[in-house]
Amino acid sequence: MIQIKLTQKFKEMKRLRKNFNQIFIAFIFSAFLITFNGCSDDDSTTSNDEDEQEVIIDDTDFEATDWTEATHSKDADPNFDEVFEDNAVKRIDIVITEARWQSMLDDMTNLYGAFGSGNGSFSDDDEDPIFVPAEVFYNDIEWYRVGVRFKGNSSLASSWANGVLKLSFKLDFDEFEDDYPQIDNQRFYGFKKLSLKNNYDDKSMLREKVATDVFRNAGLVASHTAFYAVYVDHGDGPQYFGLYTMVEEVDDTVLDTQFSDDDGNLYKPDGDAASFAAGTFDEDEYVKKTNEDDADFTDVANLLSILNDGTRTTDAATWRTNLETVLDTDVFLKYLATNTVIQNWDTYGRMTHNYYLYNNPDTSKLTWIPWDNNESLQFGKQGGSLPLDFSGLNASEWPLIGYLYADDVYKAQYDTYVQEVVDGAFNVSTIQSQYATYSALIEPYATSEVTGYTFLNSSSEFQSAVNQLNAHVVSRANAVNAYLD
Repeated sequence: MIQIKLTQKFKEMKRLRKNFNQIFIAFIFSAFLITFNGCSDDDSTTSNDEDEQEVIIDDTDFEATDWTEATHSKDADPNFDEVFEDNAVKRIDIVITEARWQSMLDDMTNLYGAFGSGNGSFSDDDEDPIFVPAEVFYNDIEWYRVGVRFKGNSSLASSWANGVLKLSFKLDFDEFEDDYPQIDNQRFYGFKKLSLKNNYDDKSMLREKVATDVFRNAGLVASHTAFYAVYVDHGDGPQYFGLYTMVEEVDDTVLDTQFSDDDGNLYKPDGDAASFAAGTFDEDEYVKKTNEDDADFTDVANLLSILNDGTRTTDAATWRTNLETVLDTDVFLKYLATNTVIQNWDTYGRMTHNYYLYNNPDTSKLTWIPWDNNESLQFGKQGGSLPLDFSGLNASEWPLIGYLYADDVYKAQYDTYVQEVVDGAFNVSTIQSQYATYSALIEPYATSEVTGYTFLNSSSEFQSAVNQLNAHVVSRANAVNAYLD
């Protein structure tokens, strides 16, 4: 049920494309109820106290007229060419009723404090912002009652505190299927969930896209990404919210398409246990994204136990053999080399979050999956990105890095991947060409962002940030040469 407020001087109700007849009829019916309920001998309806009255309208009676198998059905294979086209900036519109939008803002205030307060406080209870039903339009096609919420961690809190409404969104296309049977198993070209990342703290707006491309081009499992111009209509017409990066969700199509079996445990660790340091095991911090009702955490418990076992220093061969029964060490070392070469501080080694672990049923090994790369391709904060030789790292605090790098066999494997990364996926000429192509593509959308919906202070900051990226890839090639020599 939705609430629509009608005043004596009501605004013309928005006609949502295919929903014109539904909304118009609801409007007439609402006006009739106000007239019927408000009439009295003393004309009290003309008083200021009753200028605004609320009417409840049932929004469940609609027909999904745009529904086709290819665009909306669960039976369609994910259409990566359509949704994640590399060399395009596509437009997507989100339409939310005024009342529902206000409920999202009120919820954010409860979680993070007053909008624009500048304090960037975090929620005390780790709650996600609320989902509300909204309509999504793309290529003149409508998706109905899509679950939409704000998403993020520090990026969300900081954007909100600084008065920037360019907030990241999570879309879940059948979140409200129990309330609206018409959208049962609704998909967006085969995708159930998608993230729209706001490119927080990235004036180039390229880092999320390029870093994820590098991981995938290095042969690692990682999300697809694409650029989107996002418009939101929450009652006053479409507002340009800015240039976003669409990111494929790991617990949706990444598992479906990049593994042969998606029935394994998928974890998104967060907290002390995400460091895998001895004594930190905590089931609550190994957040399950699949098999949530299964209380078996043996796989991550075994990883922590074997990783910190004393055989590491007394019988390294046995330690490696045992470790490789629970962790795909080859994938982790390739990830570690790639992540360290490109420089990404906001993940394991500095922060206890921003990665997934998937227990691949084909191997029964936990497989590392990178996530949330907007802070990559720079030296960074919180002490900065780790050096290629991990000097200064406390190995016992970050044993997946410290203990593997201290092992001669694993270090040799890591060094080989470091060389492969700068020769291949993060080659200077390849990446600078990519920067040139992508920056030319997105510049009109990036530099036309408007005050209150942008992290740019001026359009010149965009090109300056791109120049910094070009210099960065050269500096990383030099750093690798110095390290390997």
